[in-house]
Amino acid sequence: MKKLYTLFLLCTLSANVNAQVRKFSTAEIGRYKQQAKAVTIIRDNYGVPHIYGNTDASVVFGLMYTQCEDNFKGIERNYLYQLGRQAEADGEGKLFEDVQLQLIADSADAIKDYNQSSPYFKKLMDAFADGINYYLYKHPEVKPLVFTKFKPWYALMFTDGSVAATETGDISPRETQAFYTGDTYKTGATYPSQSLIKDTGEREIGSNGFAIAPSRSASGHAMLYINPHVPFYFRSEVGLNSKEGLHAYGAVTWGQFFVYQGFNQHCGWMHTSSYADVGDLYAEKVTQQNGKWFYEYDGKLKPVTTRQLKLNIKQGDTYATRNITAYYTHHGPVIAGKDGKWLALKHNNRSYKALLESWQITKASSMAEYKKAMGLLSNTSNNTVYADDKGNIAFWYGNFMPKRDTQFNWNLPVDGSTSATEWKGLHGVNEIVHVYNPATGYIQNCNSTPFTSSGVASPDKTKYPAYMAPDGENYRGINAINLLGNGKGITLDGLIAKGYDKYLAAFDDLLPALFASYNNAPDSLKAQLAEPIDILKAWDKRSSAASVATTLAVNWGALMFGAIPAAQPGEGSYQVKRTREMLQTLPANTPLQILGMAMQDLQRRFGSWKVQWGDINRYQRPADGVSFSDSEPSIPVGATSSLFGQLPSYQSRTMQTNKRYGYSGNSFIAAIDFGPKVKAKTIITGGQSFNVQSRHFTDQAEGYINGKFKDVLFYKEDVLKHVEKSYHP
Repeated sequence: MKKLYTLFLLCTLSANVNAQVRKFSTAEIGRYKQQAKAVTIIRDNYGVPHIYGNTDASVVFGLMYTQCEDNFKGIERNYLYQLGRQAEADGEGKLFEDVQLQLIADSADAIKDYNQSSPYFKKLMDAFADGINYYLYKHPEVKPLVFTKFKPWYALMFTDGSVAATETGDISPRETQAFYTGDTYKTGATYPSQSLIKDTGEREIGSNGFAIAPSRSASGHAMLYINPHVPFYFRSEVGLNSKEGLHAYGAVTWGQFFVYQGFNQHCGWMHTSSYADVGDLYAEKVTQQNGKWFYEYDGKLKPVTTRQLKLNIKQGDTYATRNITAYYTHHGPVIAGKDGKWLALKHNNRSYKALLESWQITKASSMAEYKKAMGLLSNTSNNTVYADDKGNIAFWYGNFMPKRDTQFNWNLPVDGSTSATEWKGLHGVNEIVHVYNPATGYIQNCNSTPFTSSGVASPDKTKYPAYMAPDGENYRGINAINLLGNGKGITLDGLIAKGYDKYLAAFDDLLPALFASYNNAPDSLKAQLAEPIDILKAWDKRSSAASVATTLAVNWGALMFGAIPAAQPGEGSYQVKRTREMLQTLPANTPLQILGMAMQDLQRRFGSWKVQWGDINRYQRPADGVSFSDSEPSIPVGATSSLFGQLPSYQSRTMQTNKRYGYSGNSFIAAIDFGPKVKAKTIITGGQSFNVQSRHFTDQAEGYINGKFKDVLFYKEDVLKHVEKSYHP
């Protein structure tokens, strides 16, 4: 196949071609300064910014300014990704991630949405850009990688605060590269099928959301527990307050102006990642005539449309420009090829309604208003656990949910040549899998099946199409059900304690297989392994820093999970089912052999297999975020990855080190009691500041590790009692 891109190497351009001198007009500077006067920022004794303004737009201006103060690099990085411009900073290796993003989200559409938006919402987007640009104007020492001036429509390119929320149909950048360069795949030809489904093991470290009804709380109020599991330092903690009714608190993803996980004076919301099918691949039958591409649809040929993508690629001190002709059918962008057909992606990754929904949720004052915001049906990646001051608790599995003909297997690419596979509108809020005020008095979602979310009051699986909720059970879900199903008189601190429960439910299944393997082993092998087996038999299956059993179990369990076959298309998070099937088919001696391997690895790395978990599982926050060192100070951590069913997640690994260091898991965590006055406690990974010299760099680390939360200063009278700094941007 002829390659579909053209390369121009512009050798005379310096690497600063994109980092042009930032220029702000006199009018812009005057507008920025006027807005800054209307905003007051109060940093409390943990460095958390509380932003006050007369209007919602003025608060957005202040919010973006404080985000830049804390982590401008994180903001720019997120927009480099969302706009498909990472290669301008990082070079060729990011090129086809950029291609995917530019295929999926057209900036011209975002500009059109901005121009057609309501005057009120346009003011918010203008304030978003102005807040960032004012920071850049005031801080000439800050050197952006690419963006020297932000534009209001950028906000419409980043409308979902989830981690890697972009729906690609599980097509990798490598598969997109292969299609658009022709170096592996040949258009129109037959080539070996490749799996389009990623291993879902990493998804098992996802998030937890709990809602407690008044019948189960000590206060008689509804309660909410927010526990997203994401890369550390992925969001900032803020308080937002305007005279237009904005009074919200929570976690904001770097570069966004809505509260992604949090609460206001009336209600709270927790998002967990969803396995719901919200995007589909269409296998298009293509043919070429007179040098132009066509695809078959209902017995006729329709022309393939094209769009030119222009990408700049950093190459040392120069830039290359690569032009790629992108292909589209009416289903969406052609993102890869398979079995001689082009694969077009139908999706809803970027839309005006998605950003509007996120903002309206932030300001919702009741369950009716929250449902009305969700009625925009534009959130593609999230489940929602909800609670409010009227005692309501609720759960929605997903939000944007296309209606489909159930005779087709939507886990695989569907036939694009027939109108029978078209989406048939969207399911309404009350049609998607949901729970409203369950009789059991609790809701839990841990990225597992919604059909066990509220015990016997859970939704009936038979009433919903399979594409709505393909999830099975995971071990976190089992643990949450046991804790919440037996909970009564739950206090705020009691809810936090449940959220920090360190029981590793996976070993309820794994250890019996090991002990059976040991019982059937030769006496000589039994003698060698008697001590570690005795340690594991005496273990309560709770991780702790002082536990040798935790170290043995985690290292052995990780190897055991490696024996589980890869998930099948659409299998979702059937972790429990897949684990139990693996244990039934595994040779009887294998668990014991794997224990021997785990012990040998520990012996090799630490000189003994009898190592306490906290001695090798550590918390450290390097100044640059990546240079971990065994010779630098660190803190022991008793938690493990939630892969094993533990509710708090502390994902750790070696970082060119001997010891393991945390990098992902618990981030911003909150517990809220919705009484006449909201009471809440929170903790974040390490601290609010990204400045290693700041006392807020790690001032929350001990509380984060041990589940000792700080009180939220939700009301201004409380904020004023704990002022560290008060200023205008």
